Amino acid sequence: RFHAHYQPGNPMNADALEQAIGYRFSRRELLRQALTHRSFSAQHNERLEFLGDSLLNCAVALLLYDAFPTLTEGALSRLRANLVCQQSLADIAVMLQLGKYLQLGDGEQKSGGRTRPSILADACESLLGAIFLDGGFDAARQTVARLYADSIDAINPEQPAKDAKTRLQEYLQGERLPLPDYTLGSTSGQAHEQTFHVECSIPALSIVTRGSASSRRAAEQAAADAAWQLIQQQPSRGTTRRRAP
Repeated sequence: RFHAHYQPGNPMNADALEQAIGYRFSRRELLRQALTHRSFSAQHNERLEFLGDSLLNCAVALLLYDAFPTLTEGALSRLRANLVCQQSLADIAVMLQLGKYLQLGDGEQKSGGRTRPSILADACESLLGAIFLDGGFDAARQTVARLYADSIDAINPEQPAKDAKTRLQEYLQGERLPLPDYTLGSTSGQAHEQTFHVECSIPALSIVTRGSASSRRAAEQAAADAAWQLIQQQPSRGTTRRRAP
């Protein structure tokens, strides 16, 4: 079994990570490779990342296909693009505290590699690729379903083309107003069951809203949706105000 005490950068002390993803590896060398950046070793995670990327797209497509049987191919594709983007993957990695398990070279460690979104997103995909090789497609699909459960549940099928953040951003751009500022206020709960609390601020409209969820991205979406609801309730600011779509 893995050691009981975590040591930074040692993926073999990853009991909490396995608990968070809901999967226990049989081939531990796959877990080690998935969490090894190319700056650390020639046995790095880029091939697993390639595998995980394809697997993630397929698994998310299946989730959306089952969850929204009336949506068109175009709407499903847009939803999938929102869910498998770098920011979404990086948010999942933060939720899992993936950064602390990564094996990085000295240069990457000193330059903040453990919190860099691109490295975190790649590691997340690599982890899914490793799960696929270790336990098969069904194990990987179930892991994706657990990690994306909140994001799937937050989707409004009546507005499939745009998520709350995109809708809010496009509206403010149309009104020539500054974009929202999203700030992580705090996190709460155990390491494997954290809740992120995010604030959305739009000073030009005197709006401040908050959202909470099990990932930062989902919390931002909740805060953006709350801001959107307030905007809908505000009276027109003049002839230039358009009703948002």
